[in-house]
Amino acid sequence: MTEEEMIIHDEKGSFRDSVATITKDGSRNYIHPKKPKGALYSLRTKFSIVYLIIFFALPFIKVNGEPLLMFNVLERKFIIFGLIFWPQDFFIFGIAMLAFIVFIVLFTVIYGRVFCGWACPQTIFMEMVFRKIEYWIDGDAAQQRQLKAMPWNSTKLKKRTTKFIAFFLLSFIIANFFLAYFISMDKLIEYIQTPSAHIGTLISLLTFTTVFFFVYWWFREQVCIVVCPYGRLQGVLLDKNSIVVAYDYKRGEPRGKLSKKDKREPHDCKCVDCKNDGACKSLEKKAAPVVVPAKGDCIDCAACVRVCPTGIDIRNGTQLECVNCTACIDACDAIMTSINKPTGLIRYASEKSINDGVQLKFTRRIKAYSVVLFLLMSLLVVLIATRTDLDARLMRTAGMTYTSLPDGRVANLYNLKLANKTHKDIPFELRLEDVEGEITPVGSGTTIVKKEDYANLQFFVKLNRKDVTSWKKVIHIGLYQNGKKLKTIEAKFIGPEVYE
Repeated sequence: MTEEEMIIHDEKGSFRDSVATITKDGSRNYIHPKKPKGALYSLRTKFSIVYLIIFFALPFIKVNGEPLLMFNVLERKFIIFGLIFWPQDFFIFGIAMLAFIVFIVLFTVIYGRVFCGWACPQTIFMEMVFRKIEYWIDGDAAQQRQLKAMPWNSTKLKKRTTKFIAFFLLSFIIANFFLAYFISMDKLIEYIQTPSAHIGTLISLLTFTTVFFFVYWWFREQVCIVVCPYGRLQGVLLDKNSIVVAYDYKRGEPRGKLSKKDKREPHDCKCVDCKNDGACKSLEKKAAPVVVPAKGDCIDCAACVRVCPTGIDIRNGTQLECVNCTACIDACDAIMTSINKPTGLIRYASEKSINDGVQLKFTRRIKAYSVVLFLLMSLLVVLIATRTDLDARLMRTAGMTYTSLPDGRVANLYNLKLANKTHKDIPFELRLEDVEGEITPVGSGTTIVKKEDYANLQFFVKLNRKDVTSWKKVIHIGLYQNGKKLKTIEAKFIGPEVYE
């Protein structure tokens, strides 16, 4: 926006130096947005229904007896779409998180905060669940403000009690499903049936419930403004090509209330007496054309402000509070339709498209982010594809070198730690790959790793003295499952320094 346009835009002092949810004296300005309606709101509602069905259904879906999705931090066990990840796979998580961050950056550079308005759990639950319940109990924005200002009586007490119970019960349900993603739904049901034996789980559940209730009862949009850092990142991630919910100031300014005079069509009459109404009274009096200042399409009705869940005026430009919920688009389109003007005064657009009338272009920054994202995603796919079901870690027994056996052979003692990442038991066997010798387990020696469990095996590797050609020889041990090699383990074999 040019300086002249900013001056016009700010002639009524519409720009502000504080967030909309804080008053001049620093107290909380509680937002009561008008109930939105329109095509985009209906689409968001349908999308939210699918989102909520997935959220509440996933904990019940199992693959091989295990949850489809689980993040058990305490046991360091993560299941993502049926694949089990253990601490040994932490590097894969590192690559995945890096790819996710780059994806967020790239996505925001192009599409702004569309995730916040359409897919963020905070927005989905607040606007599509709790807010709808609030509209049902307390009424629309005006009724909510009236109820707040009303002295305590039976009506207010009834509404507040009903809303409190509804919000708390819903928070309790969400907390249960949220906890199920960490400990599985089966364990959650088991713990609920015997709460006295699982006090820690009960405390966690009540803590989650309290947090959710506090957020959706009182804190609300402050989560997006104060807690979530994503909105503040817009300043460095967005540019003039980013698509955001934007006000077309080229078309909308200067604003002005709608009147009958504003609907008159201009004409080329140069008569000073007709006052541009087409009824010429003194054609003999010629003068310069009468210039009637044209008004923009914005009639300054503030419908976009009334429906905003964070209380901003989108006409002030992109702001950190804006979550791209599109409520202002629907509200403005409804007004434009009612006054027979084109819709889209507020729409998804970029600053450049509004100012220059051009479409989105793929800049160097977008291309660079895309290349980095592609490389990270490719690496992630390769790591997951080459990931083995049985993870092995081989170490020589600490404090020991080698043992000379009575038959002339040399032996080294090793410790093997195995981790089964699957939902089934895995039998295994060890074989020397590139040298003749013998592998002898210590004691009984387990040859089966239980599902989702660890196993430790201690064994001797015995080689003929003639095959030990140096004091530290590299050997390879094959790890096999039912005759199929899973992986090759490299080990150092210590022997005598001089051989005759």
